Amino acid sequence: MEITDIASESDFLSLALHHFKYQAVACEPYARYLSYIGTDCNEINRLEDIPFMPVRFFKTHRINCRPHADICFTSSGTGSGRQAVHPVFDVSLYEKSFLGAFSLFYGNPADWDIYALLPAYLERKGSSLIYMVEKLIDRSHDGGFFLYDHEALVRRLERREPGRKVLLFGVSFALLDLAEKYELHLGDDAVVMETGGMKGRREELPREELHAVLCDRLGVRSVHSEYGMCECLSQSYSAGNGLFFSPPWMRIMIRDLHDPFAWVRPGRRGGVNIVDLANRHSCSFLQTDDVGIAFPDGSFRVEGRLDHSEIRGCNLLI
Repeated sequence: MEITDIASESDFLSLALHHFKYQAVACEPYARYLSYIGTDCNEINRLEDIPFMPVRFFKTHRINCRPHADICFTSSGTGSGRQAVHPVFDVSLYEKSFLGAFSLFYGNPADWDIYALLPAYLERKGSSLIYMVEKLIDRSHDGGFFLYDHEALVRRLERREPGRKVLLFGVSFALLDLAEKYELHLGDDAVVMETGGMKGRREELPREELHAVLCDRLGVRSVHSEYGMCECLSQSYSAGNGLFFSPPWMRIMIRDLHDPFAWVRPGRRGGVNIVDLANRHSCSFLQTDDVGIAFPDGSFRVEGRLDHSEIRGCNLLI
């Protein structure tokens, strides 16, 4: 079954268990982790019983089920300075995931003019976000990347065809720089999507405050957001107010902050775990350092990071 074929809860569970059985053997660091915590893989029959691997392991081990990779995506390394590395055996799986998710939430890329203001990502190699946005721009009606040339971006936005839908991807600090220099009136046909924080370039702002400034200065009703990371091949999207939705092959589960193997009820705050079935040849079950809340309809909010986030829930492989 392909990820885009998932049409029911039973489809999701079946593919998740299939991935677990495969990765528990083929992904050597994950197999060792499972052994250290005493997991009997033959007894795993529910999603809730699958142990989630601390995402930190992408910084210290090669998380891959195959010896070769089409491409390696890397994190920005803005925390400890050490980059996470995600070897991707089949990059077509990533393309199927991000194109499928974009189509679900925004429709055909050809119906959009897609522009990108992503200097922090363009200035380094291995960004999965740049790979995704580049492919979306290639499929768009019009588009392009802009580094720090805000004037050129504004000219392009102002001369767009009447009625054309516009999507502007931007890292938070770059969007804020743009908003401080120019007051625009992009209108209801435009989507501004922030894809990350200040990356050490500016003081971090609460999301509500940042979005309020961007809405006021760029002339949009709300600011959309993308939730993703180099360790995942899927993304969740928010159309405003920080409420994210995921494609059918991705799920957010919230663990107890005091017990990484226990779950909290919907609506309760806890640590964010991700099931990403696009991660077929690495690890689909990731324990992140984000804190959030999941809701019964599958939506979720991210409320920040765990304190001492570099001290992960399990350092047994270090």
